[in-house]
Amino acid sequence: MTPLRLLAIIEAGTVTGPAKNLLQFAKMARSMDVDVTIATFHRPGDSEIFMEAAARAGVTVHRIEERSRFDRSVVPALRELSRQLSPDLVQTHAVKSHLLARLAGLQPWIAFHHGYTWPDLRARVYNQADRWSLRKAARVLTVSRPFAMELNRMGVSQERIHVIHNAIDPKLGQGSENSEKTAQLRASLGIDAERKVILIVGRLSREKDHLTLLDAVRELPEPVHLLIVGEGPERGRIEAHIHATGRKGSVTLVGQVPSAEPYYALADIAVLSSLSEGSPNALLEAMAAGVPVVATSVGGIPEIVTHAESALLVPPRDRKAMTAAIGRLLREEGLAARMVRRSQELVAARHSPEERTRQICEIYRNLLAKDGAGAIGG
Repeated sequence: MTPLRLLAIIEAGTVTGPAKNLLQFAKMARSMDVDVTIATFHRPGDSEIFMEAAARAGVTVHRIEERSRFDRSVVPALRELSRQLSPDLVQTHAVKSHLLARLAGLQPWIAFHHGYTWPDLRARVYNQADRWSLRKAARVLTVSRPFAMELNRMGVSQERIHVIHNAIDPKLGQGSENSEKTAQLRASLGIDAERKVILIVGRLSREKDHLTLLDAVRELPEPVHLLIVGEGPERGRIEAHIHATGRKGSVTLVGQVPSAEPYYALADIAVLSSLSEGSPNALLEAMAAGVPVVATSVGGIPEIVTHAESALLVPPRDRKAMTAAIGRLLREEGLAARMVRRSQELVAARHSPEERTRQICEIYRNLLAKDGAGAIGG
């Protein structure tokens, strides 16, 4: 079989969920005769974490230098890179990459839709622009049925939309099963030995609703320590809320880390307090790592877990329900253990990287067979 040449365009300085999925796909696709090359944008001072992760994975990355967020030279630079590489398909991730692919006229083009964040007015304007961009994509791959319905309302025809849930290595967490290292991490974070650890992993963005979780944890009668792993524009508001509620000694903002795996080994419960989600990596990571989960019943979360079987689900913005669910898992160890077993079964059966890669490669080859694999550009 002739290898399929794929150019994936992503804006990534650090290894966020979409970036992690792309690197995972690039490694696994080799066994399915798909060669992935990545293009990413770079401004002076940007983080090198993604580039370093790609190098470790053996994935080729082309950096497109830009002077500012709205550098118009990026469009012809993308056209030139496409001309040089002559890929069979172009794949894009997130709003900026979608917009640039349409402006550059790259085809056949497949867009990955991961949902929208709402950090500021500029991001909301970008989200509106995405409605224009995605109507030209040959296929749009999204991560949940609610997102698929939203895309259809935006004007993307139903036959061009595919729902593909994210994947996770079922062995995640096995590399962190070292009690001495976990104890050292706990000590380095200043967490008292008697305190249970509540963990939330994800971008510090408005739709993750960290403030409701902070308020929910404050109501728990048990002594707990909240670990917040991730970085983003909401950090200032979160820090102000922690200070205003006098919780500084029992909450730690870890910041951006290369891998959250050691923190799952430390956690007693993982929480997703989101107002909006697609197929959250943080949920799958906790499930694979054997950490019981409390999550809001939004987006694609109910497609992945079932209430009281593999997670406890609560309405979004419901502080009392979140407090009750966390408290229940802290008290009912048998329930927590049953949910962990079921979660790990689900990850192995439905969310393996191999299955996700196979599904995506099948969509790509079917598209090329149907449309005749036209040239890219113009």
